[in-house]
Amino acid sequence: MHKVFSRPSSLKDKPFRYCPGCSHGVLHRIVAETIDLLGVRDRTIGIAPVGCAVFAYDYFDIDMIEVPHGRPPAIATGMKRSRPEAIIFSYQGDGDLAAIGTAEIVHAAARGENITVIFVNNGNYGMTGGQMAPTTLPGQKTTTTPGGRDVRLAGNPLRMCEMLATLDGPVYIERVSVDSPRNVQNATKAIQRAFKNQIEGRGFSFVEALSMCPTDWGLTPKQAIEWVRNSMMKYYPLGVYKDIGSAQRAKGQEHTGQV
Repeated sequence: MHKVFSRPSSLKDKPFRYCPGCSHGVLHRIVAETIDLLGVRDRTIGIAPVGCAVFAYDYFDIDMIEVPHGRPPAIATGMKRSRPEAIIFSYQGDGDLAAIGTAEIVHAAARGENITVIFVNNGNYGMTGGQMAPTTLPGQKTTTTPGGRDVRLAGNPLRMCEMLATLDGPVYIERVSVDSPRNVQNATKAIQRAFKNQIEGRGFSFVEALSMCPTDWGLTPKQAIEWVRNSMMKYYPLGVYKDIGSAQRAKGQEHTGQV
């Protein structure tokens, strides 16, 4: 019998401890499959900060490092500059990247560091009990906004893709989701592209993935998928927000008459 589906080599043979319906398992597999596909497992280093993502070092069968809350881009910068042959990626949640780590991600992107950032947006602090995060939607209920997020008091949510796309440093920024097979395929292509950019020395790549968090949202896994589609995607539209590589290739094809 021909085996057509198996565990990626870059994932350990152990069960996930994430909550039922959480998107981390799907995203971990996509990242691991990408590492295997590109043949860079022996030189890839993953960075896991505080938050749900901290469990990543238990599951990826590659070199991993845990860093202080919000500091993955700074650590990734130092690691990449000292070991330019290594493939460095950070795997960060919204509380980590868009709150305490806002300055770190903005300046790493502005410098155009040749790293890959996977940003998991589930609209709350998933690890510590579901408090409001910078990405919590207007009116969304959390443990610290039981009446819904009031933008007059808490401000408006941060759209990280849109904000980082205004900087000159990044070469690739895309927002994806893993709520359906088609979107999982699109997310896979985006993450593969982000890693390839680093391998080719193109610069800073950022992939934001809208993620389900049924436990902290107080929803079933099915309801959580519907929330992503009906609420999150309206505020955080999917798509490519910056792709300098494609623009340069298209320009080159125009000059050679290939378009």
